[in-house]
Amino acid sequence: MKKIFSCALLVVLAALQTMNAQTKEGSKCIYTEASTLTLTGKLYTDTPNPYHRLDTVRFKGFTKGENLQVRESSGIAVAFRTNSTYLRIKTEYGTIQYPMNTNGISAKGYDLYIRDGGKWVFAAAGARGNGSEGEVLSLIKNMDEQMHDCLLYLPLYSEVNSVKIGVQEGSVLEAIPNPFRHRVAIFGSSYTHGSSTSRGGMTYPAQFSRSTGIQLLSLGCSGNSKLQPYFAEALAQSDAEAFIFDSFSNPSIDEIKERLFPFIERIQASHPGKPLIFQRTIRRESRNFNEGAEKAESSRIEVADSLMKIACKKYKDVYYIYPDATSPDHLASVDGVHPSNYGYTLWAKSIEKKVLRILRKYGIR
Repeated sequence: MKKIFSCALLVVLAALQTMNAQTKEGSKCIYTEASTLTLTGKLYTDTPNPYHRLDTVRFKGFTKGENLQVRESSGIAVAFRTNSTYLRIKTEYGTIQYPMNTNGISAKGYDLYIRDGGKWVFAAAGARGNGSEGEVLSLIKNMDEQMHDCLLYLPLYSEVNSVKIGVQEGSVLEAIPNPFRHRVAIFGSSYTHGSSTSRGGMTYPAQFSRSTGIQLLSLGCSGNSKLQPYFAEALAQSDAEAFIFDSFSNPSIDEIKERLFPFIERIQASHPGKPLIFQRTIRRESRNFNEGAEKAESSRIEVADSLMKIACKKYKDVYYIYPDATSPDHLASVDGVHPSNYGYTLWAKSIEKKVLRILRKYGIR
């Protein structure tokens, strides 16, 4: 009889818990603008639109495409804590891009991580479908009522004018201190922008930051990391403590020859004594059986290698490292050019010790 009573009690308790959870899920949702919390990964913290990476009124010279890219929120994440059992997102978009080789969640959606045991653990990701982007996104539900530190990555290929995070009425939603240390700028190509990722937190700068605790301020611009003088100017006027570059994936050989040394000199003029870490471009899988691609890529890498050898001798505080995003089975690519999530994990891991070793020389730990 006692066993029957105990089983019945458990059933009743389970039913009450379910009803309680359903009540909380259906409770009034209170929204807070994400920019009033803690934004991480921003090179400039004073842009008129808090989700833009550069102020395109202040900085000039960008092409129409570049102007849009620096307004996109790639690399920016929101840090906060909450004990809400659910999170909802309301977004007001500007321009949305739809790259053919990039997941829609990555391009226009959100990627959530929760701190567990000192590590950032994936929790949820999502995006609204085409035509319904402005509607409420239910990102996660049925969480416990414990207080959780959260890290929410914003869209990689979209301009957003407003991002509101919704929690149940009566719960806590508040900013936490920036979970990452220092301010290290990283300027690069579609690789740095996050092309071919499935969600925003899988870019190699994002993975590097979560692994090391060092804050990378991403200025990835797909197809447009060509050592341009106006990008050098924007980087030079920043308050970054160090610089990392993925600068040899987009430019032509002539552009590398013409622009590399002036690019270095402009940034060093404003940031003497700070490290400038250049990355060789990764090996593209499209070279495997394409002799034309093999010749073109080999030639560009050879020129970059030779000029960086000179630069590292000519300029103090300039470094050249080799990243690797190639898996032994050659299957870590999405389109023969861009890595998959796993390929970007390989990239982040391949540079981690090299970058940390250099940064430590400058007291960046």
